[in-house]
Amino acid sequence: MDQISSLINSTAAQNIAGSHTDKVQKTLGSDLSTATDQELMDACKEFEAYFVEQVFKEMKKMIPDSDDGDSSMSQLTDYFKDEMIQELAQKTAEQSGGTLAQQLYEQMKRNYQL
Repeated sequence: MDQISSLINSTAAQNIAGSHTDKVQKTLGSDLSTATDQELMDACKEFEAYFVEQVFKEMKKMIPDSDDGDSSMSQLTDYFKDEMIQELAQKTAEQSGGTLAQQLYEQMKRNYQL
């Protein structure tokens, strides 16, 4: 049972670390001066979702943790909480109408003179 728990925990840690962060870092590392309008807007939307996710995670830190259960169950619960926050952030960014993404897009178009 301990092997299964450690496998789940390591998989969970890899998935959490790879969420929006990888996508945003990949986009920031690329040359956006040759990006199409759609690629630029997609990058802005991805950043907006990442930003909302970070805000939600900071809000979650304000909620006191309970000391119920064992550590493997706690880690599994944390994994699902992070997955839920990521999905909620994505949906929130999509439903907001992309206001932040639109502002970022317009600023980047001016900066890259596209």
